[in-house]
Amino acid sequence: MEDIAAAAGTSKSVFYRYFGDKAGLQQAVGEVVLSQMQRRIHEAAQSAQTPREGLFAMVSAYLQMAETSPNVYAFVTRHSAAEQDGGQTTIATAGALGHFFDSIAKMIARPMRAHLGAGKEAVIGYWPNAAIGLVRNAGEQWLASPVSPEKPDQDAMARQITAWLCVGIAPELTDVQ
Repeated sequence: MEDIAAAAGTSKSVFYRYFGDKAGLQQAVGEVVLSQMQRRIHEAAQSAQTPREGLFAMVSAYLQMAETSPNVYAFVTRHSAAEQDGGQTTIATAGALGHFFDSIAKMIARPMRAHLGAGKEAVIGYWPNAAIGLVRNAGEQWLASPVSPEKPDQDAMARQITAWLCVGIAPELTDVQ
């Protein structure tokens, strides 16, 4: 809190008065940032003509926002200090993030329902959350990777993740029964 207050040019007491503690600040920042991400992802999805284009646009928007401000992204998507220290779970922080991912899952499911049609509700029920996990984990690993000739740029990473979501990692493999 001291570093944040110094960077803002104010005293710690101002932050404590408005936010209570680091978890309160994390919750407030998280709500604003996640709302911005949700709006940007929604806008990206609406501009697409096909479900695959929509997925690519959403993945690309997510990666772009995370890459633009990786420290802010980490601050709002990681567990609070209390959780990391083995303390109480900060339900409000988890709630904002959970609401964000629920909203994104619904955005993903809508075009999939229309594209896949009736009889696929079980798949549609599981797939959006699985897709979010893949995007989030692959995206965070990509963000944490050092810059190198092997590291894909944001567009290439978004295309790779979209391909994994649409056709898998090895489309030539068939189900083993």
